[in-house]
Amino acid sequence: MKRALSALALGSLAACAQGRAAGSTSPAPQAAPRAEVPFPSTYRPLPSRTTLIRGGTVMTAAGQIIPNGQVLMRDGRIAAVGATVDAPADAVVVDATGKFVTPGVIDTHSHLGAYASPGVEASSDGNEATSPNTAEVWVEHSVWPQDPGFVRALEGGVTTMQILPGSANLFGGRSVVLRNVPSRTVQGMKFPGAPYGLKMACGENPKRVYGQRGGPSTRMGEVAGFRSAWIRAADYRRRMDEWDRGGRSASSMPTRDLELETLAGVLRGEILVHNHCYRADEMAQMIDISHEFGFRIRSFHHGVEAYKIRDLMARDSIAGSLWADWWGFKMEALDFTRANLAMVHQAGARAIVHSDDPTGIQKLNQEAAKAVEAGREAGIEVSENDALRWFTANAAWALGIDGETGTLESGKRADVVIWSANPFSVYARADRVYIDGALLFDRFDPSRQPQTDFELGLFPAEAAR
Repeated sequence: MKRALSALALGSLAACAQGRAAGSTSPAPQAAPRAEVPFPSTYRPLPSRTTLIRGGTVMTAAGQIIPNGQVLMRDGRIAAVGATVDAPADAVVVDATGKFVTPGVIDTHSHLGAYASPGVEASSDGNEATSPNTAEVWVEHSVWPQDPGFVRALEGGVTTMQILPGSANLFGGRSVVLRNVPSRTVQGMKFPGAPYGLKMACGENPKRVYGQRGGPSTRMGEVAGFRSAWIRAADYRRRMDEWDRGGRSASSMPTRDLELETLAGVLRGEILVHNHCYRADEMAQMIDISHEFGFRIRSFHHGVEAYKIRDLMARDSIAGSLWADWWGFKMEALDFTRANLAMVHQAGARAIVHSDDPTGIQKLNQEAAKAVEAGREAGIEVSENDALRWFTANAAWALGIDGETGTLESGKRADVVIWSANPFSVYARADRVYIDGALLFDRFDPSRQPQTDFELGLFPAEAAR
C-alpha cells in the first residue's frame, strides 16, 4: 500500500516538475502586490484513463437524477452525462448497477493539516492566537500534507476542502482550498485558481481568548476592532491603487503590510470572507459592517441562529455553512433548531452542511440526511437534488470554484463518487472516489487505499519489506 501511495505521489511530483505559470516566485520591487503569487499552486491532476461509469443512479446536483445513467470521464473532465452516452472503444467501463453516482464531496470548513492527527500540542497549528488581528497569516503555512485525516476524508468521498485557520481572533488569517490528493507540499494540493478566503470570527471565542489580554472583552469591543481594521485597510487600498495608477514606480511604492494586503484583497473582491458567527444579532451586525466598508460576506460558518436571519442572508447572497445537529456546547450555540439548514434553504439562501471536524468530514452525506429529516418534521420538504447540493454545488459556490466542480456536468472537473447505496442512507459508503478523473480510492482494491507515511506503524508486514 505504501508503494501504491508512492506511485501516486510520484505521478504528482512528475507533473509538478512541468512548472506552472500562475505567477512569479521572485517578485521584483516593481510588481504590484495583488499581481504576486508567492506560493502558487503546483497541483497537476494525477494520471487518468477515459472511464465510463454506467448502470448507476446518477445524481448530478444540477437538477437531474438519472436512473441507470452513465457518466463519461475523459482527460480529467466530465465528457458526458445521460441515460445513454457514446464512449470510445478503449474506455474503462465501471459497472455501477445498483449504486449511486454523485459529484465529489466538498467541505467548506476543515482544519485538516493545521490541526493534524494525532491531536497533540506539537501538531496544533490552527490558531495564531497572539493578536486579535492576524490577517497576515496564511493557514497553508501550517498545513501538514501527511495528515492521515486527508486519507480518512477521501474515504468519505471528499475531493475538495477549504482549510481555515481557527476562530480565536477577529481576523484569523487566510484560508486555502485544497484538492484531496497525496503531495509532498501543500502547494501540490492547492486548487488552481481558487480564491483565498479570510477567516473572521465574532462572539465568544475572541472575547474568551483576549478578554484578559488587552481586549476585546465585549462584543462592542469586537465590532470596534473590526471597524478600525477596515478603516486602515481602506486607506491601504487607496494608497496602493494610487501607486498603481501612477505607474508603479519602485521608488514610490508604499511599504507592504501583510495584514492589510489581505484585508485590501477582500475590499477588492479578490478574497472571500468566511465568518464564524453563531447568533443572529451578531450576524446582522457583521452584515452592517460589510455594508459600511463595501465588501461581501460569502458564508457564515456555524450560524446556529441562521434561521432567524435567513431572509437577510438570501437578500445579500450569503451562504450558511451549518451543522445538522451540533448545538448547546456554549451559550451562543443554545438557540438552535435542527431545521436550521432546511429553513435557510427554504428562504432562498445557499445552505451548506460543513464539518469543522476531522471525523465529521467523513460523513457529510449523513449530516445532510439528518438535516433533511429535521426539515421534513418541520414541514419543509427538501429534494434529494437540493440536499446533495448542500455538500457539493453550494459548497463549491461558497469557495468560488463552482465553475470547475460541484456538479456532474460536461466540462467540469471529473470529481466523482460512486456510493454503495443512496448517499442519504446511513449504510452508504464511498466505493470509488475520482479526482480529475483519476481513481484515488477504491474500497475493494487495497492498492487504491492510500496511507500516509505517518501511518507506517499501521502498515501490514508485507508492505514494510
